[in-house]
Amino acid sequence: MDVNQAAIKRNGIQDFISLRGTGLILAAYALCIMGFFLTTEQVTHDIWKAVFSGLPMKIFTMLALCCVSVHARIGMWQVATDYITDNVMNNSARIRAVLSFVVNILSFAYVATGLFVLWGV
Repeated sequence: MDVNQAAIKRNGIQDFISLRGTGLILAAYALCIMGFFLTTEQVTHDIWKAVFSGLPMKIFTMLALCCVSVHARIGMWQVATDYITDNVMNNSARIRAVLSFVVNILSFAYVATGLFVLWGV
């Protein structure tokens, strides 16, 4: 039985499209937040809470949080594989694995914290 090795490993085109897609969503979210600040004269806790209590904003914020997670994980994987090599330091595979583990844990914690904060409003 033949196993396609390309299906097991990371796909460069998929990473490229994922980074561009998440980047566009994050840019749209940033423009949305900037638009809110530019159009609101005085931002109070009640106004801020009212903005994030609506279902569309909650969904958009959760989408943005997930996009940050995907963007960070792919970006750090690319940086680690480009710059943490055996030519630079010994045990590069172990260092990349530890870095990947830390980024994955932090990414999960970021999204989980956002989930609890956002849906607790």
